[in-house]
Amino acid sequence: MVDYSSLTKGDVVAEESFHLTRDNLVRYAGASGDFNPIHYRDDVAISVGLPGVLAHGMLTMGLAVQPVSNWVGDPARIVDYQVRFTRPVLVDGSTGADVTVTATVGALEDETQVARIDLTVKYNDETVLGKAQVRVNLA
Repeated sequence: MVDYSSLTKGDVVAEESFHLTRDNLVRYAGASGDFNPIHYRDDVAISVGLPGVLAHGMLTMGLAVQPVSNWVGDPARIVDYQVRFTRPVLVDGSTGADVTVTATVGALEDETQVARIDLTVKYNDETVLGKAQVRVNLA
């Protein structure tokens, strides 16, 4: 269990990298039911004006919160999670894509012992999720 009193605004509490492949996208499509071909076929993605196959937004969002879930030790302690999608994650058929997540304490609510954890989520050194925030109950 994370000790609320040990946290300070600005502390990095978790960092993790995820390597995505086209196989991951196909598996996610099966699990989520989102079989939009822009997530696994270059020809379709390009025909609708995209630069190539994109990772599912919800997959990126799910990966981004995982380091916080691991850090806090109990996903039920996550009381709110929100993001804004700012850029797509392109998943190359040969090399895949690497997504990095850094979780930093953004604010502390002493009365409730809730910590707001701000996520920096990047692909190719560009932020792909804006205003990505997780509220964690540490009481």
